[in-house]
Amino acid sequence: MKKEFLNIPKNMQAIEIEEFGEADNLKLCVRPTPQISNNQILIKVSFAGVNRPDILQRQGNYKVPEDASDLPGLEVSGIVVQKKGSSVKFNVGDKVCALCHGGGYAEYVAVDEGHCMPLPKGYSMAEAACIPETFITVWSNLFMRGKLQKNEKVLIHGGASGIGTTAIQLAKHFGAKVYATAGSDEKCQVVEKLGAIKCFNYKTKEFEKEINQLTNKQGVDVILDMVAGPYISRNLKCLGINGRLVIIAVQGGIKDEVNFANIMIKRQTITGSTLRPQPSTKKTEYVNSLFKNAWEYLDKGKIKPIIQREFLLSDASEAHKALEKGDHVGKFIMKVS
Repeated sequence: MKKEFLNIPKNMQAIEIEEFGEADNLKLCVRPTPQISNNQILIKVSFAGVNRPDILQRQGNYKVPEDASDLPGLEVSGIVVQKKGSSVKFNVGDKVCALCHGGGYAEYVAVDEGHCMPLPKGYSMAEAACIPETFITVWSNLFMRGKLQKNEKVLIHGGASGIGTTAIQLAKHFGAKVYATAGSDEKCQVVEKLGAIKCFNYKTKEFEKEINQLTNKQGVDVILDMVAGPYISRNLKCLGINGRLVIIAVQGGIKDEVNFANIMIKRQTITGSTLRPQPSTKKTEYVNSLFKNAWEYLDKGKIKPIIQREFLLSDASEAHKALEKGDHVGKFIMKVS
């Protein structure tokens, strides 16, 4: 064991939500270093990913599970400094990335062993911090829940986001025909370079009409949607027979009017999920499935996260403001140590 790993401090720096509301309510604080339970590892955090659920938590709109840390942060990269349990496959000193049950905005985080992954070959710590929450959200929803198959057509909303850029790359490398939406012509150009056949500027185009025109009114087989609200009925207009609509966020609202007769006639499925509240065992299942089925593309460098900008942990409020502004392509991350 390396000497530095023997000296785990009693306290650490972290970012806490002083009160629900604006980004400036994120404050640097000192907290006790987490104590690990059986089958957990303690990670000295190198980088933390910044995600929309973090913003929702800061605003008071994302309920924190009772067994989770109140600190924001759902994905990190770092070094294992402590482990507990005979079945833990990682060793002290290993570089890992991990899906966190909260607490990622900190110098140290305790994580279930099954939620950790080794770094893909050639990946930096910064790139690895973009994997856990984002890739697992995409994998569990688009491929496991949405059952996207080779040669099927898929529409990915928010194509320039961290989720969108990840979904486009994964779908392309699994042989799907990818369409997307984004909020500017410049973003659409980037998204098409990533692998989308066509990306529609949702501010100037009606994506449902464009999709039906391009597919000879056959529509797409799967839609990955983070908008919901008025997008639901529009999605269903360009979702084909036996199509699957997978909802992963409700940025546009939680309600819409739907014609159920058309859903029955086309035998369509509407489903969705949130990741954080799911049981630890289910998250481990997602991690294992992602690693088994998609890791080779990461190891070979065929898929890599796009990082828009790197912030310091102390600048967490600025990172949130940048994400909320919405003019980025890819991910924001924070350097912790």
